[in-house]
Amino acid sequence: MSRDPILKRVKEALKNRPPSEHPGRLHLPLLGDALELFFIRLEENGAEGHLVPKKEAKAQIEALAEGFSGVSVGKGVPPELRPSLPLLPPEEAPLGLSLAAFGVAETGSVALSSQDGRKTHLLPPVHLVLLERERLYLTLLEAFLALEELPSALGLHSGPSKSADIGQVMVKGVHGPGRLIVLVLD
Repeated sequence: MSRDPILKRVKEALKNRPPSEHPGRLHLPLLGDALELFFIRLEENGAEGHLVPKKEAKAQIEALAEGFSGVSVGKGVPPELRPSLPLLPPEEAPLGLSLAAFGVAETGSVALSSQDGRKTHLLPPVHLVLLERERLYLTLLEAFLALEELPSALGLHSGPSKSADIGQVMVKGVHGPGRLIVLVLD
């Protein structure tokens, strides 16, 4: 069947339906501390969040990386924050380390730029994301308005990868990391 007869049938079915009104704002205004809300949402999403002073970031990263055989590091991670583990390609690394473009408190999400290396975001089973506190915004709109330049792709990661496609059984790590840890650098 071609497109025109289908659209004609849809228009015919909808012609007597009253127009619907725009529902307005879907969320209540967000009040309070963005950092506190961010950590609450991260936990609700099944991720972990920690506030770390910048001067202690390297030691915290080393402690979290302990026991891993290697790491895949995103291009945006400063050399001084890279753990002393062997560098591995993302498909072989048990740990991925990335620098977030920004964080969103209302959803507990970190935005990861394609320029950082998407394979590092998705292939290692554990993903450690660094987020500079000044890059944490209360809403997604505020974050986008603050961006000076958009990358070709931007992924919003709001927790570990989860799926219940087969038999409605929840499985973590199917389409990406099964564990997401966010260090907010203060």
